[in-house]
Amino acid sequence: MTDSAQPSSAPHSQWWDVWRQFKSHRGAMISAVIFLIILFAVMFGEALWPFDATLIDIPARNQGPSWVHPLGTDQLGRDTLARMIRGGQISIAVGLTAMLLALFLGTLVGVSAGYFRRLDGILMRLTDLFLALPLLPLLLVMVMLFREPLSAAFGTETGIFILMVSAIGITSWMPTARIVRGDVLALKEREFILSARSIGTTPFKMILRHILPNVLSPIMVSATLGIANAIITESALSFLGLGFPPDFPTWGRLLFDATDFLQLYPERVIWPGLAISLTVLSVNYIGDGLRDALDPRIRGR
Repeated sequence: MTDSAQPSSAPHSQWWDVWRQFKSHRGAMISAVIFLIILFAVMFGEALWPFDATLIDIPARNQGPSWVHPLGTDQLGRDTLARMIRGGQISIAVGLTAMLLALFLGTLVGVSAGYFRRLDGILMRLTDLFLALPLLPLLLVMVMLFREPLSAAFGTETGIFILMVSAIGITSWMPTARIVRGDVLALKEREFILSARSIGTTPFKMILRHILPNVLSPIMVSATLGIANAIITESALSFLGLGFPPDFPTWGRLLFDATDFLQLYPERVIWPGLAISLTVLSVNYIGDGLRDALDPRIRGR
């Protein structure tokens, strides 16, 4: 007698279900493709494009789009496409690194506040204090205070990079902390947590083995949104002339340099503005797709 009740297909893992739900989000998929194209362009563009972003060619200055210079040249004859590629490297590097710092701080504060009752009040009041501070004036003060010491200690480019990452990361961890704290408070009352606690699991092992794996969903969503926030903040500081110097172009710095030529050469503002907008929009849509895919209440719809 043969068993006729064979399963039609093998059961899929949870991450397969997440990927299937993510694929059904058309905006997230299109945005993921756009973001990957931008990453590929800024990572490998300098190897594929023959012009140097710092090469000055005075006879070729202020040229419009052409076959030689598809995005034109600036007031010193530097190729705009090459500067866009170099600027994208710096802007995305700042966004990713600042996001990781904010994610680490937010997760640390959120897990500590949610799991340890004695620390909850202190850490949440600290979070409320940071949320109440005006972000842009605080960033301006930090840049003005630490710009010269860090540049003298680590060099101009490295010093400004450390300053941008630290300033953005330290002022961006609060939403992640509040979201993670809420999830940890809910997890503490689940049966598997109570069972692990009953057999004497230490708090450190409890957090690593049971708490953190179950709060990965909000952390991943916060990560995608944090990249967009960091890129916008760095672009705003560079646009105000407080970011990287002109020798190290970022998209925000290119916007700042193009404002003096806005009426004569408006396309110089369009290219970095379009790059910032596409990157931020694509990352935000990816975050929306991840949020829907990682939420079990939505995944089956």
